[in-house]
Amino acid sequence: MTHVVAEPCRDCKYTDCVVVCPVECFYEDERMVYINPDDCIDCEACVPECPVEAIFHEDDLPEEWAEYRQLNAEKIATCTHITEKKEPLAEP
Repeated sequence: MTHVVAEPCRDCKYTDCVVVCPVECFYEDERMVYINPDDCIDCEACVPECPVEAIFHEDDLPEEWAEYRQLNAEKIATCTHITEKKEPLAEP
């Protein structure tokens, strides 16, 4: 099982979640962060850290954002691995 970063992260890109991940499974592009589903250990440490509530367990991902499950898996191939907090694109 894995967690998925969904639409609320787009153009916000908070990275509070990144620093609490014990397995460093986050990746970023210019608009948002993504979770590598192969590395995620389903610990849920990232979920309460997201100020826009963009991280969901894959079984609880709202239907309207179902495509983000595949998008997270695909984007890690072309995105940059991120392990440290950065300035967000938006304010909470």
